[in-house]
Amino acid sequence: MRELPVQVSGHPSLAGTLTLPDAPTPVPAVLLAAGSGPLDRDSNHRRLRFDVTRALAQALAEGGLASLRYDKRGVGGSPGDWRAAGLYDNVDDLARARDTLAARPEVDPDRIVLAGHSEGAVLAAALAGRGVPVAGVVLLAMSATPGAELLRWQARQIAPMLPAPVRGLFRLLRTDLEAKVAANHRKILATTADVARIGGARTNARWHREFLRHDPRADLARLTVPVLAVTGDKDLQVPADDLAVLAATVPGPVEVRRVPDLTHTLRRQPRVPSLRHYREELRRPVDPDLRATVVAWCRSVTGVPASS
Repeated sequence: MRELPVQVSGHPSLAGTLTLPDAPTPVPAVLLAAGSGPLDRDSNHRRLRFDVTRALAQALAEGGLASLRYDKRGVGGSPGDWRAAGLYDNVDDLARARDTLAARPEVDPDRIVLAGHSEGAVLAAALAGRGVPVAGVVLLAMSATPGAELLRWQARQIAPMLPAPVRGLFRLLRTDLEAKVAANHRKILATTADVARIGGARTNARWHREFLRHDPRADLARLTVPVLAVTGDKDLQVPADDLAVLAATVPGPVEVRRVPDLTHTLRRQPRVPSLRHYREELRRPVDPDLRATVVAWCRSVTGVPASS
């Protein structure tokens, strides 16, 4: 395996890493999209190291496939401001990354797979839904729920896990977390700037406006290439039941897998799922069975022989 620095062309230019297997080129490749927020090419935040895309890149290289991953705007080696970027800016960035990957001499441009985690899965589905040529799409922890509804669902999952003093304060003030979230959404939808202050904090308002109005089912309904969708049954940020919606919506070949004990971090959690467990989960590697599943599926749809 070897890794090369890459600049995604266009504005702003994005810094990335091309990971190549020890195999004759050109080879099939996977374009990796990280989740939401200021994540770098490895899916890492300055406070939380998810390491999803780096782990997948290494596993793919061991399986004979190249990959490209990149820093989001304003993160790592990429210029710009992640707060000012909208959801559809992120889709456009993924499109530019696909074109950059397809132009590499080490890569077979006819055998490129899109793979995304969380928001990255939403981006991958949106890009493939535009008809951009790809060999397949991997959707890890992908939502099939409209954005506003999904964020309210997340609030319902999180509310019981808040610290006892916070829950007590909410009861004292007769505050319902889901209602509070919905009220903030109305404030965000009333804004027009890319960045706005909501509750005293600078918020990526344009991204939220676009996400709140986004229905991923419209993109899923346009996917005619093979799709692999994997969600853990202990995911607190995406309903695992969305896998059934996804399977019923995608018109092309689709394989869905609901993984026992898997959380949104793509690690296993035998205990009751909780956001408080994230730091402990992230001390462990991305689930090896998940990595093997993604690699085997990508090899299959790109025609890599099982014996190679």
